[in-house]
Amino acid sequence: MKFALIAHDNKKADMVAFVSKRLPFFNSEGISIVTTGTTGKKVKHAGIKDVETVNSGPIGGDAEIAAMVVRGEITAVLFMRDPLDKHPHDVDINMLMRLCDVHDVPLATNYKTASILIKWFKNKFNGPSS
Repeated sequence: MKFALIAHDNKKADMVAFVSKRLPFFNSEGISIVTTGTTGKKVKHAGIKDVETVNSGPIGGDAEIAAMVVRGEITAVLFMRDPLDKHPHDVDINMLMRLCDVHDVPLATNYKTASILIKWFKNKFNGPSS
């Protein structure tokens, strides 16, 4: 399973707090992580061991992850986005979110939905079998 982690500048602290509370999941065998630019540095520092980093969002990172979504490489996208700020790459952000919908890739855009999504994946793949 490959999870994309993206966070706008005002949400990077939220992403670090989020992954810090779930390090065993993110560092477990079979889980890989791809992030945009600075988010990658922050989550590595938080304790995620293996992180693939693409460009930062404003210089194409969101588009790179969108391409991975199209190729079927991404299991889910956790995008802690700042809805109250204008971003120079809004077109890429909207494209990524649209492509997640087109390709049925789960997308969480805030801390609470990301928590629910990761809990679901933990239960589905590590929980008791029915």
